[in-house]
Amino acid sequence: MILLEINNRIIEDTLSLKFESASNGNKPEVVEVTFADFDGVLYHISNPDGDKTKVMVSISLKFYKELQEHGADELLKRVYGNFLISPEAGYNVSLLYDLDSIPADKEEVIHQAGILKRNCFASVFEKYFNYQEEGREGEKRAVVHYRDDESMYLEAKKDRVTVVFSTVFKDDDDVIIGKVFMQEFKEGRRASHTAPQVLFSHREPPLELKDTDAAVGDNIGYITFVLFPRHTSPNARDNTINLIHTFRDYLHYHIKCSKAYIHTRMRAKTTDFLKVLNRARPDAEKKEMKTITGKTFSR
Repeated sequence: MILLEINNRIIEDTLSLKFESASNGNKPEVVEVTFADFDGVLYHISNPDGDKTKVMVSISLKFYKELQEHGADELLKRVYGNFLISPEAGYNVSLLYDLDSIPADKEEVIHQAGILKRNCFASVFEKYFNYQEEGREGEKRAVVHYRDDESMYLEAKKDRVTVVFSTVFKDDDDVIIGKVFMQEFKEGRRASHTAPQVLFSHREPPLELKDTDAAVGDNIGYITFVLFPRHTSPNARDNTINLIHTFRDYLHYHIKCSKAYIHTRMRAKTTDFLKVLNRARPDAEKKEMKTITGKTFSR
């Protein structure tokens, strides 16, 4: 299966081009790009106040206030330092890069800019990973409404961190294919004992969310990850965050790919059946017809 990239290629390619052009002494050009990402996330790359030597990268997340409650501002300040500025109007986070002062570690700077969304998400995971490491139990459950009708729940205990994703399946077929994917995750744990436990519930939320306002319905699914200390330790947590924060997009991406593959096979098989039917069609018999004057002709 394909793992989705955690970085945004448009940001990285744009900054790489700008930094390279500035390093070669070329005259800077205007940049004005607005584009979207998964979960309704919006990006904007521009020149603030029309200054072509400055490049600003901004991101808008509908759920950023919920991330702020779990230390998103502090984490971004730690990662981006002086590149972090007051957010552009209509956006939650903005980074500013000066083309007249290109950093020595520009490759790392570009990479960090490309994973801005990931770093926004990381704060809530790091907080609850630390709770588990410190043995703090009973802390309030984190709830992040990352989509209008879908949520993510995090809860820490002494020996584990539980992450629950709620997701909405638009079609009945998606529910069936989604269940198949969840079964594969269960089977995968048999092959690797270090993999986290994955649970799937349909219609009803898991017991961890019994007393919450978690949605109930025929098209609602809940995916639960049980992360143990080997997944949340300081050496492993970065990779865990990279993988788990894109899980919802990963699941629905592969559901769509599976449906497209099934439809392609169905069209190919239908074409083969039509060829067989065309070959089996009997030739029409030639009938001898007569005109009113008595002349004959074949039709």
